[in-house]
Formats: sequence, structure tokens, C-alpha cells
Amino acid sequence: MNKIYVLHENSEWTIHLTNRLEELGLPYEEWHLDQGVVDLSSEPPQGVFYSRMSASSHTRNHRYAPELTESVLAWLERNNRKVFNGSRALRLEVSKVNQYMALNAVGIRTPKTIAAVGRGQILEAAVKLEAGSFITKHNRAGKGLGVQLFHSIDSLREYVDGPTFEEPVDGITLVQEYIQSPEPFITRCEFVGGKFVYAVQVDTSEGFELCPADACQIGDLFCPVGEEAPQEKPKFQVVDLHDPIIELYEKFLQENKIAVAGIEFIRNADGEIYTYDVNTNTNYNSDAERVSGKFGMLEVAKFLGSELKKLEKGTLINS
Repeated sequence: MNKIYVLHENSEWTIHLTNRLEELGLPYEEWHLDQGVVDLSSEPPQGVFYSRMSASSHTRNHRYAPELTESVLAWLERNNRKVFNGSRALRLEVSKVNQYMALNAVGIRTPKTIAAVGRGQILEAAVKLEAGSFITKHNRAGKGLGVQLFHSIDSLREYVDGPTFEEPVDGITLVQEYIQSPEPFITRCEFVGGKFVYAVQVDTSEGFELCPADACQIGDLFCPVGEEAPQEKPKFQVVDLHDPIIELYEKFLQENKIAVAGIEFIRNADGEIYTYDVNTNTNYNSDAERVSGKFGMLEVAKFLGSELKKLEKGTLINS
């Protein structure tokens, strides 16, 4: 029997999907890829494969999960299996440099960014950036890894030369211009099947730790810090969004073979949009969804179920 195969390394982030698959009565199997073997001469099972591999896997002692997943995806794609968020999506998930280049290729503006390897080179990059305030972040990130806001080269030097400096897992630190929004929020756009589902507005007044996931209230947002937001407003709110950027995002996802993603942007004082993160292992906030009546993981489960049905129909026609 054909199944939906969910490739991942973190059950806590995946249970919300498997609950929805069970709710819809869809057959599925989890492949937990923190470790394993891949027999490249064997033939993969038939089914629909969906990768939820995360760039932050190394923070859960799953250092080589993305590399193992890349091998599995190459094996599946070589055997013409139906794969969603495959090897191209994974390449962008684990590298913000690759994300920004791919976003720029379809005309999407990203903050000015310089990639650096080496502590001295990080300082050199900040000088070259010529920005009054700037952000550092890890190239292979997630969970706010390496995200720091600086207002001077001296404060950056103190951090880089000090004991709290975080060495990136791939060695690459990004030094990025700080985009200050006149309002203390950023916007995250959710896509399933490459199509826009909803946007969530995220209150940034408490700083960087703002991941929508219920299981992890930490993200790699480079948002304004220190502002005071009204206490009655929830941190995450599903909002209406009608903007030409959605069409560009959908084009970006199509060209990079990404089916499911969350894309984050911020507006500057002139209203210009800067896109700074693509999360192909996107999660959702249950409180915000409950209020709006829109449910991301349910849409993902429905999408995978429809693709499984197409596969089964094709199998019957060809048999």
C-alpha cells in the first residue's frame, strides 16, 4: 500500500502533522533521520515523501541529520519518487546565503548581507557594511542561533572576542544591515502546495525569541527590540494580507521546488519589504490558528493526501 512518508529529526515538531494525518485517515510512516543507513542500490518504497528536516537539528544532538537526509533525498529523487521539499529545499533550509541568492534571483529584496568566516573577518564585514546598526546571525541557523543586534563596531568586537561568541556549525557568520520597522512586528507568510494560505503578524517587542511553533518559542528573527507593545494584543495574529509580494513568493517557491514554507519579512519606515528568512520546516501557532479558523498542518495533511490520491490513481491507470 502506498503511504505518506514524513522525513524529519524532531518528533515534537512533527506530531501536529501526524495527528492531522490520522484525523484524515491517511496512511503514513515516519522516517526519523537523526541516524541510519541508505542502501543506494535498493529501490525505495512507493509513496509520497515529505521532508521536514531542520537547519537547527545540531542543537538537538542530530548534527548530521541534514547530511543523511540529503543522501535519502538524492536516492528518492534518482528513483523518481514523488518528493516534496526535496534536495533543493533542503539546500536552502541549511544556508541563508543560498536563500538570499535564490530570493534575489526572482526580484525579492533582502537586507544587505556579508558572509564571513573567522572572527577577524566578521569585524571586517561589519566595517564594510557601513551601517550604524547591524545584526549577526548564523548561516545555518534556526532557533535564533547567533542572532545579535549591535550599534557599534566596538560592541561587536567585544562580543566576537568574548566568551559568549557562538561559533556557527558551518563556520559562516552573516553580518546584516538592521532594518528598523516603525511598528513592532514582522510578518510571516505560510504556503502549502506552493500557494499562499495565510499571514501571521508577530509581535517583536520582546526581541528575537518569537518562533510561532508551540513546541519552540524561539526563532531567528532580527526584529526591533525594546519597544513596548500593548499587553492585550496576542504575540501571534493571523491577518489579512494583500500584497504583490505574495505572487513573487509563490514564483520563488515554484522555481526552487518548495511545496511547504514560511517566509518572513519586515517593512522599513518607507513601507519597503525586506525578506530575511525562508523556513522550509515551517511550524504554526495553535492559538493564532484557533482564533482565525485556519490551520496550517491540516492544510499540509490535506495536500499530502491529495498527492497520495493522485499517485494511487496513476498507479491504477498504469497497471
